[in-house]
Amino acid sequence: MRRLTHLAVIVLALAISLPVFAGSDIQSNKDAEKEVKQAVALYYKALNAMFTGDLDPMKEIWSHADDVTYLGPSGGIEVGWAAVLADWQRQAAMKLGGKVDPVNLRITVGKDIAVANSYVKGQNKGAKGEIQEVLIRATSVFRKEDGRWKMIGLHVDLLPFLKK
Repeated sequence: MRRLTHLAVIVLALAISLPVFAGSDIQSNKDAEKEVKQAVALYYKALNAMFTGDLDPMKEIWSHADDVTYLGPSGGIEVGWAAVLADWQRQAAMKLGGKVDPVNLRITVGKDIAVANSYVKGQNKGAKGEIQEVLIRATSVFRKEDGRWKMIGLHVDLLPFLKK
């Protein structure tokens, strides 16, 4: 009978403590998701600044590693920070103006990597200055580097008015 009582106490202790441990994982995942959401917001702030020709915020949100990839709206694939930066510089020089924002944002967070999927909706100027509506899909990949979420990959649909 004494063993049964000890077993009951152990089972009860586990039953009480499991939600606490599970809750801490859930809380840390929610915290990470909030951090990634903030990184996504910083990326769109950087993107909209890039439309005016200002690249500094874009340089801040992206990782500068050799393994970053960019499949942008004009086509092609850029690999490594130097190539990705060159593409952003080309786009910044176009001064497309306008503004875009993520719509229907979905975030999946792992230990040190996260994926954000959304639509990108807004407007830019075309080659002749005309307003171009933008509605494309986007997948962004972030990696935690030195305690901060940095973009390491971006893949968006093509925009015909930007095709290379």
